[in-house]
This record gives sequence, structure tokens and C-alpha cells, in this order.
Amino acid sequence: MKKILLAGAVALFGLSNAQIAKGTTYLSGSVEYSQKETDNGNYKKEKFNVLPTVGYFVDTNLAVGLGIGYQTEKTTTTTTLTENVTKKPAFVVAPFVRKYWTLSEKLYIFGQLAVPMQFGKTEIENTVGNTTTSNEAKYTQIGVTVKPGLDYFLNKNWSIEATIGEFGYNNYKPKDGDATNNYNFGLNLSSVTFGVKYVFAK
Repeated sequence: MKKILLAGAVALFGLSNAQIAKGTTYLSGSVEYSQKETDNGNYKKEKFNVLPTVGYFVDTNLAVGLGIGYQTEKTTTTTTLTENVTKKPAFVVAPFVRKYWTLSEKLYIFGQLAVPMQFGKTEIENTVGNTTTSNEAKYTQIGVTVKPGLDYFLNKNWSIEATIGEFGYNNYKPKDGDATNNYNFGLNLSSVTFGVKYVFAK
């Protein structure tokens, strides 16, 4: 279905000579908050992340950039006598390269290759009755992701972009534990993200 939609977009707009010039710089970023909770209140999970990014076009329709930000995750599980709280704060660095293809004067498709890295720690706090124990362990997570997307320019300085799904891999390594490899392949509407970008037009 998505291939049909993409082919329809190309047919509708046609290929254009509009290009994003070498030397163009842009600022973008993302802020996300989510919360999941059971009806009885025994389980609650909160996630927050902020990732400002800057990109620079090293060639026509080809940009490189860097995102630097912070994320945290908190999971709370309770029973009648116990409470378990797990927190995972992390510093995030994400260099990337993005290639654009022109559909019309204002509409582009792109593919982005990124290498997101997280440097954080897992903090666990267990409470049983009146006794609380806690421990923490540092971790490193390094991945490779590929994201397809669309970018629509409202004017020469502002654009709205959307990514659909993600193809990727990451390696999660606790300081004193075994590494875990994770793979993610998906092009579904639940993975659609939207963002706003400011372009320093030449």
C-alpha cells in the first residue's frame, strides 16, 4: 500500500528541478512524552526525551548533522506490600546523514541514516514494607537506524517533516552484564513522527 502511495505522489507532483543548495543549514528537534498505566494503578511507565538537532548540506540535497539530547524512562510497579521503581536516564548523541530527492518545488522525500548512542544508567529502588534497597548500573547503547520520510516546505524558512517507521539495530551493554542485540523493522502508521524545521535559506 505504501509503495502505491509513494508512486502516486511521484505521479502527482512529478520530478522537479528544485534543489536544496549546498551550504544550507537547518535547526530541528523533537520532544516526546508518553505514559502508560494500568487501571488498578499497579503499573505505570513514563518516558520523556528531547533531542535538538542541527544539519548542514555538504552537497545539493545531501545533509549531515548531529542531535544531542536527553531521555529518561521511569517504571513503577506496586503490590500490597512492595514497590519497585526503575529509572533509566541517559545522555543521547545521534550523528546522521540525510539524502533528499525532489518531488516538487516544496515537497521532498528523504532517507536518513543515523548512529544513535546512549550513555546512561539504570537505577532500581525496591521497597518492602519499611525497608528500601537501591542499586544502579551504567550502560551504553549504540545503534544504526534508517528512516524514510517526507519534507514539505511551507516557505523558504519553515518546513514540516514526517518519518514513517524505522529499520534499525542496537546493541545494549550494561557495565557489568552481557550485551543484548535488538532489531527493529517496520513501516507502520503507529511509527509516524512529525517535526518542524527552521532553514537558514541561502
